[in-house]
Amino acid sequence: MAEAIYKRVLLKVSGEVLAGEADFGIQPDMIDLIAEQIKEMVSLGVETAVVIGGGNIFRGIAGSASGMERTSADYMGMLATVLNALALQNILEGKGVYTRVQSAIEMKELAERYIRRRAIRHLEKKRVVIFAAGTGNPYFSTDTAAVLRAMEINADVILKGTKVDGVYDKDPMKDASAKKFSELSYIDVIGKELNVMDYTAVTLCMDNNLPLIVFSIKEKENIRKILLGDKVGTLVRKPTS
Repeated sequence: MAEAIYKRVLLKVSGEVLAGEADFGIQPDMIDLIAEQIKEMVSLGVETAVVIGGGNIFRGIAGSASGMERTSADYMGMLATVLNALALQNILEGKGVYTRVQSAIEMKELAERYIRRRAIRHLEKKRVVIFAAGTGNPYFSTDTAAVLRAMEINADVILKGTKVDGVYDKDPMKDASAKKFSELSYIDVIGKELNVMDYTAVTLCMDNNLPLIVFSIKEKENIRKILLGDKVGTLVRKPTS
């Protein structure tokens, strides 16, 4: 059996991915596709954690821009990530994958409270841990939450699943001349103002030398290829030279 090159991985999925081609909501085919890929990660022996955004349900920044107070809007966005986490948990357990949802905001009837040591113990037992409610604080994105949790559980890499197959110098959905990068440094991402993650998240990766791979999660073999060492998407890391 093929062996994965990473032992522990954090998968970051944007909420917009769950919406598929729709403007909002959870598309059954898309969440099933994501769940199948997570199941594949587990079958390869990879200790798997997941962070899902809430943009398919509610975006805090959009709410703030329309007149809602930012802190309240961000808390609503955190609750949206809990909905997505519970939906993914349901699909995964239907496929025979053991999971735990840990929330940064206490809600005992729905999820465990986030405790770092407990999360690591679940991972060691090969349970998929889904981190919900961001960092539990307003003004921090789920990208930042993903990097923070990845560092706390000592993940080897962050895999960021998106709708596009990597990082481009322009929006490939709008400009056919957009150039794809196969590899970037953290400084490149910040200096070129590339839309990979927010600057807080990228800086945290850089300060802790945590590699990030941006790839299309819509291609069902991509995660398997990455875990087996194939070059997929865009790798963001500290320069090797």
